[in-house]
Amino acid sequence: MASIVARPRKSGTVYQAKIRIKRDGKIVWQESETFSKRALAKEWAARREVELRAPGVLERLTHVGLTIRTVLEWYLEDFDGATQFGRTKLSHINFLMGQPIADLDAIALTSRQVLAHLRERRQTASAATVNNDVIWLSNAFRSARVDRGAPVNSQALDDAAYLARKERLIGKSKERNRRPTMDELERLVRYFQAQRRNKIPMVDIIGFAIFSTRRQEEICEIRRSDMTNGGVWVRDMKHPTEKKDTFVFLPERAQAIADRQPAGDVVFPYNSKSVSAAFTKACRYLGIEDLRFHDLRHEGISYQFELGKQIPEVAMISGHRSWASLKRYAHIREMEDRYANCELFSHCS
Repeated sequence: MASIVARPRKSGTVYQAKIRIKRDGKIVWQESETFSKRALAKEWAARREVELRAPGVLERLTHVGLTIRTVLEWYLEDFDGATQFGRTKLSHINFLMGQPIADLDAIALTSRQVLAHLRERRQTASAATVNNDVIWLSNAFRSARVDRGAPVNSQALDDAAYLARKERLIGKSKERNRRPTMDELERLVRYFQAQRRNKIPMVDIIGFAIFSTRRQEEICEIRRSDMTNGGVWVRDMKHPTEKKDTFVFLPERAQAIADRQPAGDVVFPYNSKSVSAAFTKACRYLGIEDLRFHDLRHEGISYQFELGKQIPEVAMISGHRSWASLKRYAHIREMEDRYANCELFSHCS
């Protein structure tokens, strides 16, 4: 209930209407207005109390000034982002927190503001990358609404996403089928063999990536204590919906490369980012276009099919749970061992 308090002044008595709203014994909202007549104060108080009882009004008032940056910070905090989020997702969320859209009010957000951000992003990023902006923002907004009770305007994101699809500002990523040619691999090997100051054995790592089908992060975390029974336990292997320790078979050529590494529990004790950076730098220097370190995994999986293996056999090496996701790799070039006479990777046969 509102209270009306008479306040004597030199010019005459005024009437201050005060509204206080409590929840669980705590004041969550209060406001007041001053009027020259008691009747006006009562009228305002009655009208205002009705307005405050409307769904969502009080929630919006108590979250005034809630920026998108804060919503993203909540998202990381509530889901322990440093450990639960993948490196790419965490990096993308941190990127968004540094963009102008992060300064906007998450409650008063409009679809026009979101579209302006997406159009600007599309100038320098692919439709799939921009689509990730929408995905992570939507997830963060949903989390703030459910876990924090914040009345963020998720509808603005949904409306903007609908129009962005029409404009082709966002879209799904295309399946990547890039494989290195033997000529490209030979040039890369010769390049790294000439880099005597490079402490990272990139030739071995490239060979291991192909023959084991492992990702760069996985390669740099494999321990000899995890290698057993012709395979290896890959810790926190990335799957579509989770990360889970997964046992995979290790082909003989990959095992041979691992065995010849210097003593120590970690087989390749190097920073995965440094491995990726060295590979990218080499490709740029050699003029090899559109080749990424991750493409070596695609090469390795395709190579297993070229050896005549069936999907279940390849899945035991690659770690894929869904056989359906392996079908795209089964575009066989030739049913032969293209690395039979392995001159590129010393001692790998």
